[in-house]
Amino acid sequence: MKYPSHRILVMGVSGSGKSHIGRQLAVTLGATTFIDGDDHHSPANVAKMANGTPLNDDDRREWLDTLAKLFEKYRARDASLVIACSGLKKRYRERLREGDPALRILYLEGSRELLLQRLEARPGHFFKGDSMLASQLTDLEPPSEDEAFRASIILSPKEIVKQFAASLAIPSRSLS
Repeated sequence: MKYPSHRILVMGVSGSGKSHIGRQLAVTLGATTFIDGDDHHSPANVAKMANGTPLNDDDRREWLDTLAKLFEKYRARDASLVIACSGLKKRYRERLREGDPALRILYLEGSRELLLQRLEARPGHFFKGDSMLASQLTDLEPPSEDEAFRASIILSPKEIVKQFAASLAIPSRSLS
């Protein structure tokens, strides 16, 4: 069965499970590609974050442009794509939506305590420290219910994917 194509942004602060859930969602939708937005940061951005320095709007500009172009490329091919990206500010999401005006957004939300617990359990990742999480939470402009499907990270990844797929009116074929 062929499902309609979708371009989807899985967003939230670090530790929310964007990559894990994004991969599962891509499988469920039969998406041709899953992209972890972190893989498209410049070496300078990765070094900055590894040193515990939060990124600013200027640091993120080229990165967001790259991700928006990926959404545009897949839309032009009518192919499904899932990208995990923090999408912290409304203007960042608007920039990404320039790549596909029909972009669907899954927002993963959770408590600061749970997010920090998850980050501390993640060895070897360049995102470091409580101060960087605090910075992301300060920058976060949560999307409205009209802009995004909101899911609590208290739910299992399988349940989050199932609920989001249902919101797209797509059977969750790989979740049974």
